[in-house]
Amino acid sequence: MTPASTRSSITPAARLRGRLTLPADKSIAHRALIFGALSGGPTMVTIRSPGLDVLSTLGCLRAVGVSIEQSGERYLLSGRPSRDAVVDCGNSGTTMRLLAGAVAGLPLTVTFDGDASLRARPMERVASILRAAGVEVTTTDGHGPMTVVGRDPLMPVRHVLPVASAQLLGAAVLAGMSAQGETTVEAPGPTRDHTERMLAHLGVPIHRDGRVTTVTGPARPLPFDMEVPGDPSAASAWLVAAALHADADLTMVAVGLNPTRLALVGLLQRMGVEIATRVSEVSGAEPVGDITVRGGRALRAVNISGGEVAQLIDELPLIAIAMASVGDTSEVRDAGELRVKETDRIAATVAGLAAIGAEVEPLPDGWRVRRGTSQSARIATHGDHRIAIAFAVAAVAGVASAVEIDDPDCVAVSYPGFWEDLAAVSG
Repeated sequence: MTPASTRSSITPAARLRGRLTLPADKSIAHRALIFGALSGGPTMVTIRSPGLDVLSTLGCLRAVGVSIEQSGERYLLSGRPSRDAVVDCGNSGTTMRLLAGAVAGLPLTVTFDGDASLRARPMERVASILRAAGVEVTTTDGHGPMTVVGRDPLMPVRHVLPVASAQLLGAAVLAGMSAQGETTVEAPGPTRDHTERMLAHLGVPIHRDGRVTTVTGPARPLPFDMEVPGDPSAASAWLVAAALHADADLTMVAVGLNPTRLALVGLLQRMGVEIATRVSEVSGAEPVGDITVRGGRALRAVNISGGEVAQLIDELPLIAIAMASVGDTSEVRDAGELRVKETDRIAATVAGLAAIGAEVEPLPDGWRVRRGTSQSARIATHGDHRIAIAFAVAAVAGVASAVEIDDPDCVAVSYPGFWEDLAAVSG
């Protein structure tokens, strides 16, 4: 098998071997670019193999007047957002939500739009956060296009988030940097802490105490130079593929090892997988190092619910593939947020699992699944990169007899080189 971006058929690999250098972490790349723009620069951000979502953030920043010079994978940012614009966020909810918070405290009017999938995703939550700080925000029936009429200064607010979301937290913090005084943000569950780590490193008075983040404004990040580490979300594909394969030994190098991003490592270890992590350096405020995973072990069933779901939300389609390799029943609950991602990921995941022969039962907020009789299937991705990657892993690891992906190029949203990396480790 030699997968490529023009190939859609994947079959089980005889073995999985190799060392992979992954694309830059999307979560950190978005924030580095936006914080760099707010600093006024000059700021240099190095982003390895940026996906379409990160390119959307770059395009939006250019549209609002930030100067960005590119040399290979290095981006030099100068100047702050300075002009009104209608910006295209593509498929990136992170771009729309974080940039809305970033321009909220500037005297600008910015309309945020995107593709059909992004227009269907909820934006009233972030709009409500910004309105509470005194910003004029209009949505389209709770969705995009969304227009933000910024003002300076904003009001300090105590926010209680309706869901545990690092995107909502980030938008609230960015707006809070333009307020006079303390803005606090309380999340109902655990969230990634990239915003707090990076802004504190850049001189912004911000701290996190449990699930409460406090930022004191007015504040502006210092200019900086940063190389964005490899994406642990991209590493997830290989963690699961190697975990399920009888003959696998994979190492992902220079990956971000932020503890708030390693929930999948802990979950797979709970299922019986052999995984080792090693921190070798720090980039900005982020630990960076290698992850090694070896296959050949029998996995145990696992149940996921409550606060653990928020830490695993992007990886749940891949986790479903791991669950479908186990004879006992596993269950996911409290994951209703999956229904408002790039597609309804509960429906898409359950349909794909049934198609490859797993015994699966849909739930309103998740699924129950166990191993069935492996078979070949055509997978409807609905243009969702997470679904495409998850079912490619199902095939290469032998959970499915073979799969045909209806839209293999959709992986470029987050992982442009996925098919090439798959060929390299399975060839």
